[in-house]
Amino acid sequence: MSAKTLYDKVWDLHQVAKLPGGSTQLFVGLHLIHEVTSPQAFAALREKGLKVICPERTVATVDHIVPTTSQLRPFEDPLAEEMLSTLEKNCHEQGITLHGLGSGKQGIVHVIAPELGLTQPGMTIACGDSHTSTHGAFGAIAFGIGTSQVRDVLASQTLSMNKLKVRRIWVSGQLSNGVFAKDLILHIIQVLGVKGGVGYAYEFAGPAIESLSMEERMTICNMAIEGGARCGYVNPDAETFSYLHNKLHAPKGIYWERALKWWKSLASDERAIYDDEITFEASKISPTVTWGITPGQGISIEEKIPLPETLPPEERQIAEEAYKYMGFTPGSPIEGTEVEVCFIGSCTNGRISDLKEAAKIAKGKKVLERVKAFVVPGSEQVAEEAKAEGLDKIFTDAGFEWREPGCSMCLAMNSDRLIGRQISASSSNRNFKGRQGSSNGRTLLMSPAMVAAAAIKGKVTDVRKLTKGNH
Repeated sequence: MSAKTLYDKVWDLHQVAKLPGGSTQLFVGLHLIHEVTSPQAFAALREKGLKVICPERTVATVDHIVPTTSQLRPFEDPLAEEMLSTLEKNCHEQGITLHGLGSGKQGIVHVIAPELGLTQPGMTIACGDSHTSTHGAFGAIAFGIGTSQVRDVLASQTLSMNKLKVRRIWVSGQLSNGVFAKDLILHIIQVLGVKGGVGYAYEFAGPAIESLSMEERMTICNMAIEGGARCGYVNPDAETFSYLHNKLHAPKGIYWERALKWWKSLASDERAIYDDEITFEASKISPTVTWGITPGQGISIEEKIPLPETLPPEERQIAEEAYKYMGFTPGSPIEGTEVEVCFIGSCTNGRISDLKEAAKIAKGKKVLERVKAFVVPGSEQVAEEAKAEGLDKIFTDAGFEWREPGCSMCLAMNSDRLIGRQISASSSNRNFKGRQGSSNGRTLLMSPAMVAAAAIKGKVTDVRKLTKGNH
């Protein structure tokens, strides 16, 4: 029997047919939809007189356009109201489960699917959102797709895809105190580049990965797409099974035991053959911050913004563009850079563990008066848990705004936007030009704890200086 990676096994199990052009028709086990990329797909189905073929395999929520201040209907933004109403209508007509506002299950699509137990090992998962790679943390193969592909999945429950190569990213050692999964993935992307993963699925493995919680693994896989990989995954293990146990949609009783046996068999074989392998040492990684206009333009907190002549020739043009856009001087330190807005949230870092780490930094301190800082839970469930633990009060006492669940300033499709040349410390996933709502706004990506530290000091700060035992 040939040795296979998890990617190979899941791909083979979901092949429906080989298509004439050489691609594969792949069955999609779970289709997640939201209000932004689905309206045109449903309209295309209606034009062809088609119904959703497997409504029981499609789950909807609202996240991108929902306001985080007041969620009373109708929304102040008429376009947002129209998009939400359209999703409600489409789901009702097609018999699709919708986790709407106030249901207790609403939130960012990549937060609610895992917490409800919808995301499980061995699945193929698709969603009209780039960061669908998040679900690979469970040993699933998850792809972000475009609106035309959303249409295809609604109509056929399949996708036409080409099989990827697999690169194993082995991370040895352990992360140091004050260094988080966000720092690790930013470091990996900085080393391999934003195009380094093109044509690959990334398998994250090694002692440092195995020691991460499921929520930390989700952060890693979430940003695999920012390194050019189509998907990223972690082999399922005891941590995975513990997280899923007793989740709403997880198997129960005898079906749990059967599922467990099957899930264990999915992990990459010991002698699996990879197309490429790269090793990192976790203990050498420091808190990491982006300085430029791509997630790959990152440096450790101790480093200085790179000089153009120190960069590979192919990176110099985008670096020059970044220096100009950000207004930064090559050779200057990133630590001490003043910030005006601090955002904790997103599908990358809006889970309960993220809020806990940020709250540890915020507790008993005050946000600098000139800084606007706010926290947006990733889901209603996260918000409820945070309130039960008093995290909301820790944040508000410190001067943070506590908001309602949604995507918020990650992509600024609602009123949460940067203004003018404001510079933000953000726990989100993209620092592209204009990403946070202003055509010339500037974004520095970092961990939630680092964002909290920046809010308190009003500048990029090594979070380790604010933690106990590190003076």
